[in-house]
Amino acid sequence: MHLNFLDFEQPIADLMAKIDELKQVGLTQRSETQEEIAALESKMAKLTESIFADLNTMQKVQLSRHPLRPYVLDYIPMLFTDFQELHGDRAISAGPSIVAGLARFDGQPVAVLGHQKGRRTEEKLRRNFGMPRPEDYRKALRIMKLAEKFSMPIITFVDTAGAYPGIGAEERNQSEAIARNLFEMTDLKTPILTIVTGEGGSGGALALSVSDRLFMLQYSTYSVITPEGCASILWKSAERSADAAKALGMTADKLDKMGGLIDGIIEEPLGGAHRHPKEMAERICSLLKVELEKLREMSTTDLLDQRYKRLMAYGVNH
Repeated sequence: MHLNFLDFEQPIADLMAKIDELKQVGLTQRSETQEEIAALESKMAKLTESIFADLNTMQKVQLSRHPLRPYVLDYIPMLFTDFQELHGDRAISAGPSIVAGLARFDGQPVAVLGHQKGRRTEEKLRRNFGMPRPEDYRKALRIMKLAEKFSMPIITFVDTAGAYPGIGAEERNQSEAIARNLFEMTDLKTPILTIVTGEGGSGGALALSVSDRLFMLQYSTYSVITPEGCASILWKSAERSADAAKALGMTADKLDKMGGLIDGIIEEPLGGAHRHPKEMAERICSLLKVELEKLREMSTTDLLDQRYKRLMAYGVNH
């Protein structure tokens, strides 16, 4: 199977393979090849629409984890200018699982933070597969406090299976680092806007998403635990992860219907964000312009009051 395609996309992959084969033939034989290619491309577009109109929860989970899905370092050059990455918690590590720094968005200074999973094996290991350790969160908080000092809005991109649960992380007080971020972000005197771009897993995601506005990409997820982790706890078997995913209600459409947890969904291009990263970035850019302008117009007192009410409304039946 082609690496760009998930299992449920195999019919699309088969059609694309035929199209690619015909294009190669068309280089030497023109005849009716172009018409046949056009017909197959039309068929492929309709097939893609049909498949993506009826995705189940676990298929959306697969899309949120797609290895080609854009990460924060892919979005930064498409959304921001003058990005300067800042490293380290000033104690133990550079904190590579979270990218953090200062940039300009639409000409205005902002702070940008986001989980980075990595592409190649070497980078995945260095980034710890996007699962932050305590020092990553302490670095993130340092950058957020810096943004507050200079009245810069904070934009966070969430994409992690969860915080790293290793012994070393626990020894360095992982739970305190996450809790400290939650506590401090509730009172940061600057606008905070969060985009869940892939997986929004557990406290590892929440430590970057206590915000004034939170939006999810169409095929992203946001949950207290991964489906596999949930299934292992409830049924002692990760094989029931599909059942767990459905029960968790972790997809953007389900969370949006619940009301209060997220502020909206950013529709992805047909086939997912990884198919058309630039188009996806343009959609995020349009939303950021509108939402940041709204937040900038609010006084600090109103901003914090609204954030408090937002947090207190979690879990309340509407």
